[in-house]
Amino acid sequence: MLREVLLELFYWPPVSWLVLAHGADVLWIEACEHYQKGSYRNRCCIAGPNGVQRLSVPLQKGKNRQMPIRDVRIAYDMPWQRSHWRTIRTAYGSAPFFEHFADEVAAFFEKRYDFLFDLNYDVLVFLWKNLNGRAQIQLTERYASPSERTTHPAVLDARGQIAWGQPPVLPLARYPQVFEDRFGFQPDLSALDLLFCCGPYVPWE
Repeated sequence: MLREVLLELFYWPPVSWLVLAHGADVLWIEACEHYQKGSYRNRCCIAGPNGVQRLSVPLQKGKNRQMPIRDVRIAYDMPWQRSHWRTIRTAYGSAPFFEHFADEVAAFFEKRYDFLFDLNYDVLVFLWKNLNGRAQIQLTERYASPSERTTHPAVLDARGQIAWGQPPVLPLARYPQVFEDRFGFQPDLSALDLLFCCGPYVPWE
């Protein structure tokens, strides 16, 4: 039986998201929800020289919370792309796989995306290619409430399980981190941390 998992689409998603997604045969991405403020949809955490740092994609002002996720637009009033890439380069410039992936990752901070969903989807495709993702990626065509999803037990509805500021929902393997000697191991950081520190040698293989 195919194992299917349903998840929201996040900005450089945390490791716990990748673990859930990586174990699936079919990865369903929720494409019909409304945007939820204060989530991983437009933010991520990395390990910097002064501790954990948050990176947030600014959004155009408006009632984003009530807006379909695919209609949420990115704001460019401030040079956030340049700031994000500079912060990432400072944090991971000495990581084992930084030079290998730097140019491809930098491209995400050079292209001007209009919609948050499109940025996040392209990030996912890139991660899947470079972290040995095996699941077939599918987009939902309508929103189904959690109660509706219970009638389809073949699909693990993991929406809402990975929340900003909450501890990981499942045990995570340790892996070497750039600033582990200063701060200890920091669990559930962004996929950027895993990518630059481990490359394709993901700790769940």
